[in-house]
Amino acid sequence: MENINKIPVVINGAGGKMGREVVKAVAGAADMEIIAAVDKNPTLLGQDVGEIAGCGAVEVPIVNDLEASLVMATQSKIQGVMVDFTHPSGVYANTRAAIAYGVRPVVGTTGLSEEQINDLKEFAEKASTGALIIPNFSIGVVLMQQASLQAAKYFDHVEIIELHHNQKADAPSGTAIKTAQMLAELGKQFNPAEVEEKEEMPGAKGAVTEDNIRIHSVRLPGLIAHQEMIFGAPGQIYTLRHDTSDRSCYMPGVLLSIRKVTELQTLVYGLENIL
Repeated sequence: MENINKIPVVINGAGGKMGREVVKAVAGAADMEIIAAVDKNPTLLGQDVGEIAGCGAVEVPIVNDLEASLVMATQSKIQGVMVDFTHPSGVYANTRAAIAYGVRPVVGTTGLSEEQINDLKEFAEKASTGALIIPNFSIGVVLMQQASLQAAKYFDHVEIIELHHNQKADAPSGTAIKTAQMLAELGKQFNPAEVEEKEEMPGAKGAVTEDNIRIHSVRLPGLIAHQEMIFGAPGQIYTLRHDTSDRSCYMPGVLLSIRKVTELQTLVYGLENIL
């Protein structure tokens, strides 16, 4: 018999690297249950998602039908949650579909534009449905961002370097973009020019935000997810860095987000806003 006290969870992208970690985390949480697992990989369809993730059978087969899975979530006594770790090309449609069905999305997929995020926020408010878009679920990243805000009060020069595995589709990373947005909220202009600059090769100095913060993206096999904040002033360099050595570090943040989104009536962007 279904335990009505558990949060029903649909995992979209369940066969991916992050999706498998989410499967293990949710399967091990006493207050949650996996009710559907969605993935487009044809070699995984019909297989038990727990077996694929390596945590043992959970009696939930992998399917390639998000809509049917969302409908299933609406039939639970407790409002369901969809966790999305898919692809930038589909995350907007996935998130909007979840809100339309009254299923609360927790989105870890990056690549959403500011316009798309604003549209989803407006849609969630009209539907009175909680939603979370979290560029990075690591508590360590939140601490790095908070330390960066303090440093930026005293340093006028800063650049961001983000490094990820070469299967990441979007650049810059959502975490780097979010960090730059947080610094921009301080209301200061960064990196005042000291000379007339010229790039001999376009893009040599990285992408630049409206507040003149440069972001450099590195994609290499062997990397997972890393970000470095470099602050400079005459006579000194201050560096903050966060390194991910295992994707399990994101799971406390994922589980917290699943619990918190059930309390929301609108869209919230960023893990720091629910801690």
